[in-house]
This record gives sequence, C-alpha cells and structure tokens, in this order.
Amino acid sequence: MSGIHPTAVIARGAELGQGVEVGPYCVVGGEVTIGEGARLLSHVVVDGCTRIGAECRLFPFASIGTQTQDLKYRGARTVVEIGDRTTLREYVTVNSGTEEGEVVAVGADCHIMAYSHVAHGCRIGNGVIMANASNLAGHIAVEDFAVIGGMTGIHQFVRIGTLCMVGGMSRVTQDCPPYMMNVGVPCEVTGINSVGLRRRGVAAEARTALKKAYHILFRENLAMTAAVERVRAEVASGPEIERLLAFMTSSRRGVCGSRGSGSESAA
Repeated sequence: MSGIHPTAVIARGAELGQGVEVGPYCVVGGEVTIGEGARLLSHVVVDGCTRIGAECRLFPFASIGTQTQDLKYRGARTVVEIGDRTTLREYVTVNSGTEEGEVVAVGADCHIMAYSHVAHGCRIGNGVIMANASNLAGHIAVEDFAVIGGMTGIHQFVRIGTLCMVGGMSRVTQDCPPYMMNVGVPCEVTGINSVGLRRRGVAAEARTALKKAYHILFRENLAMTAAVERVRAEVASGPEIERLLAFMTSSRRGVCGSRGSGSESAA
C-alpha cells in the first residue's frame, strides 16, 4: 500500500508503486510514474511525463519534470527520467526538454544536493554527485561517477567525463576529460583523480598509465593531435586510456586545460 498524506494532491492517472510515500503538500501530476518504495518527503512537485525510479528520495521543495526554461519551447511532449535510488535534495530542479520526444535523464544512485539545477536536454549517468548549487545548462552530458563541486556553473553542450571531479566554484565552458581533476575560473585540468580511481577499484597500473597520459596531454605544450599520438605510442594501452583518448578526440567544444581547442581538439 502507498502512504499518501491527506494534504498531498495526486492527479488522476498518476501511477504509484508499492510502498510509495507522498508527504504533506506534495503535488503529483497525472502523467507521473513513481517506482516502488520511493519517498516524497513534503512540498515536492513532480509534473509532466516523468518517471521516478524505485527507492528514490525527494526532499522538500524539489521540482521535477516541470516546463523547461528554454524560450524556444513550443509545447512539445518530452520525458524526464530519474533512476533508481537517486536522492534529490531540497530545491533541486530537473526541467523537462524542449524538442518533441526529448528525454532529460538522471541515472541510478545519484546524489543531487540542494539548489542544484538540471536543464533541458541533459543526461546524467549513474553514481553522479552534484554538490550544493551546482548548475547544468542545456544539453550537458555527465558520465558515470563524476563529481561536481558546489556552486559550479557548466556551459551548455559541455561533457563531463566518467570518474572526473570538478572542483567547487568552477566555471566550466569546455569538456572535462574522464579520470581527471578539473578546477578553476576558467576550469583547467590539474591532475588525475587518484582518490576517485582507487575508490572505484581502478588498478594501480591503469592509474600509472593515466598519470603518464595526463603529463603528455596537459603538461607538454603539445597540440592535441600530437599529444594523442604520443600517448598511443608511449603509454600502455587499456580501457581507461582508450576511453580518455576517445573522449579527447571526439570533443567539439575543446577540453579544459588543453592547448588544443575547437577543430584541433576534435581532429
């Protein structure tokens, strides 16, 4: 059975799984689906065509699935998906998309802290942490297990690579490569995310290879294409190195802290 507080407003058509709790003064729209065991603590708004995963926790004044702030919106039907066991803290906003059929997705086991914002077109992977008041503009991709520090602003269309860490109060206008530490105004790559890599069980050999790749890519003052060629020639290959190089060579905005940008980074 679901536990619905008498002051909550649940629109006809909403689907609530077994054991869902909806606290005082929450509002749930008619196209919302909430998975088993999820909890809306109080004063939460979930609207639009939105799916909340099992065992999620939504804290007071979170607003999920409401209309995008994109001025290009013309009434398209879009979808918001929140993965299982994800926590959305106080005043978090996850807006709907702009274009017909667009999906805004937050993965499983994420922890999105208070006052953070996820805009139209964003896709967030699994295990991501966004600290307080971190803000994603439109069409940003955040890969699995990335950490974004508090009060960080990220420009539209930027990519945040897997297992990278972005320091608090950074201004991010270019892609942050996987496995790296990134911080500053403007944001720059400062080294590998050693702590995060160890916590995720990345082997010592792979961490050593990533450190060598970091020095070639970001400390040798090489153009990006030349740096990538040197890494392929001099650094032991492995899934982490291949993912890093694929990320670098596919960048359209350029990479934080790299000397190459624009077409050079994407070459």
